[in-house]
Amino acid sequence: MSAERIIIKVGSSTLTGDAGTSLNGIAVAKLVDVVAELKSSGKEVIIVTSAAIAAGMAPLGLTERPTDLATQQASASVGQGLLIAKYSAEFTRHNIVASQVLVTGDDLSRELHKENAKRTLLRLLELGVVPIINENDSVGTEEIRLGDNDRLAALVLELISADLLVLVSDIDALYDAPPSQPGANRIAKVTDFKELEAIDIGGVGTSGVGSGGMATKIQAAEIATANGASMLLTDLAHLGDALSGKDFGTLFTAK
Repeated sequence: MSAERIIIKVGSSTLTGDAGTSLNGIAVAKLVDVVAELKSSGKEVIIVTSAAIAAGMAPLGLTERPTDLATQQASASVGQGLLIAKYSAEFTRHNIVASQVLVTGDDLSRELHKENAKRTLLRLLELGVVPIINENDSVGTEEIRLGDNDRLAALVLELISADLLVLVSDIDALYDAPPSQPGANRIAKVTDFKELEAIDIGGVGTSGVGSGGMATKIQAAEIATANGASMLLTDLAHLGDALSGKDFGTLFTAK
């Protein structure tokens, strides 16, 4: 990939263990290894991470993702610390500094807040840091929550003029039918969103702990490509190969 500034968004279903009840440390380590490789080749990388709510579930004794806002906020408050601690520990293996950046919808809609966020992110990149962004679910309300980190990642790309958005999902690519359905075919490249009108986009991830789905990924692709960036959709197992240009995942080409 020729992109120099990359946003990588990883979903809860990728970062959590059985049924999404705990943080999957192996998955975090694999993601960090890929990011470290990108950094070693001179790329600037920002991670937009999900899984704060999911990471907080096990310590709170929750076996299913909470549906009420107060419990979601409580779980996120517990999980955010666990999540950033794991990221920081894994990046330390590569002598890379990571930082936590928590945002709300308000931060990316008000001009003054947007400028503050942009200034902080660009300075972190200048310092060689990998910013790790998450929606601030511990204080977000129904009115200001962005609702899904796919869109958040696309808005961050727009904010700092990144070249490539990468969505790491539990599905390895976009298919022309549900992937579990016999005869479903991977779509390697999307150059025109009209090509997708007849496709069954599908719902949320298989773990049941995510808030997005394929529809939000298409929306993120529309934002990214409209801003002159490409978007790659793949899973963690194929992430490194896809970023190196091998034929994995689905690439949405920039307009």
